[in-house]
Amino acid sequence: MKYTAIILAAGSGTRMNLGYNKMLMTIRDKPLITLTMQKFIEDINCTQLIIVSNEQDTTEIKSILTHYHLYNQKCMMVRGGEERQHSVYNGLQKVKNKIVLVHDGARPFITQSLINTLVKEAMKYGCCIPGVKVKDTIKYVEDHFIKKTIPREYLYAVQTPQACQTERIKLAHDKAIKEEFLGTDEASLIEKYTNIRVKIIESSYDNIKITTKEDIITATRIYENYFK
Repeated sequence: MKYTAIILAAGSGTRMNLGYNKMLMTIRDKPLITLTMQKFIEDINCTQLIIVSNEQDTTEIKSILTHYHLYNQKCMMVRGGEERQHSVYNGLQKVKNKIVLVHDGARPFITQSLINTLVKEAMKYGCCIPGVKVKDTIKYVEDHFIKKTIPREYLYAVQTPQACQTERIKLAHDKAIKEEFLGTDEASLIEKYTNIRVKIIESSYDNIKITTKEDIITATRIYENYFK
């Protein structure tokens, strides 16, 4: 099944104190954006790749991807928005396929099998996202006091790529704009503005989002197995 991937690459690297877009940082001497793009470039079912970046980073990101032979005729650059949701919306305006995957550029360790399952399930159910079971005990807290303990068996930490039927997620975004609602991910908009029950599938704990400097250490370890 052919699909479009939107890669969100407009991160500022604020939480890492980088002073530049974290997509440009390196893991084992490879720019982070190249690690994330590789799986989608190699997938023949991904017929459109939309990279959403800050205006000031567009030229450099495109240059890096071209240098690593990761920018071809199925790729395009789109300007990011003020919030993540705005960036996704900008990317959605260019989508040509019936299924779209929205993926954080800072998650370089996705697998082909995960992508295949997400596309298949999104076509069937309307929206499908990856997640992993929460390992820790989770407490609901108000004013620094525990109100209750939430059973772990019902909790998942969700990831990307999040796969949706394009028309459904576009409709949800349009409604969110009208109501000035900001969701945390694609699934939150689908949940709020459609009658679709979002399917979640088991993912890998290695599918991390690189957000802090501590994540770089973990990513370097994962890299040794992922790209060997």
